[in-house]
Amino acid sequence: MNPFVATTLAAALCLTGGAALANAAVGQMAPPLSATDTSGKTVSLADYKGKHVVLEWVNPGCPYVRKHYDSANMQGTQKGAVDKGVVWLAINSTAADAYDYRKPAELAQWMKEKQAAPTATLMDADGKIGRAYGARTTPQMVLIDPQGKIVYTGAIDSKPSARTGDIASATNYVKQALGESLAGKPVSVAATQPYGCSVKYSSM
Repeated sequence: MNPFVATTLAAALCLTGGAALANAAVGQMAPPLSATDTSGKTVSLADYKGKHVVLEWVNPGCPYVRKHYDSANMQGTQKGAVDKGVVWLAINSTAADAYDYRKPAELAQWMKEKQAAPTATLMDADGKIGRAYGARTTPQMVLIDPQGKIVYTGAIDSKPSARTGDIASATNYVKQALGESLAGKPVSVAATQPYGCSVKYSSM
């Protein structure tokens, strides 16, 4: 079996918590979003109307997430976006009773240690945001345009592995989509299969 297919299939099969996931598709309006960030501030998607917004599902316990943070690939992508005026929201939808859940202060400290550069890191322990966007894996990425429409959803890049050595030869789909959208062009690769660890949703 193709390793990309095998990876995404495994991630899908490992979903826990009985999550009923929506299918936030390209071309649709992004679902409303409001959550508390790691500092206790309420952040809403509506706060950033008229801006490009990137959503990144994150879980420090996932080796696929660590691939992109240990190599500074995620941080570089974040900084490149934020420097262009893009809003970047990292979202942790890991349930509070999951073994690799991190409390807000712990997650904030991890982000600081990694020198990450999101606009905010949101806590979504009840999984409402993740479910609304159909987030299945960490990492998983969504790009929303200034009109509030989803213009990209899927993987961060084209190499579905946990190996940092694969990053250099991979196509960074988020950078590509952002570059095109910021230039007023249609996104050429608007949807890809996300890969990584399954989101550990709460059972609600």
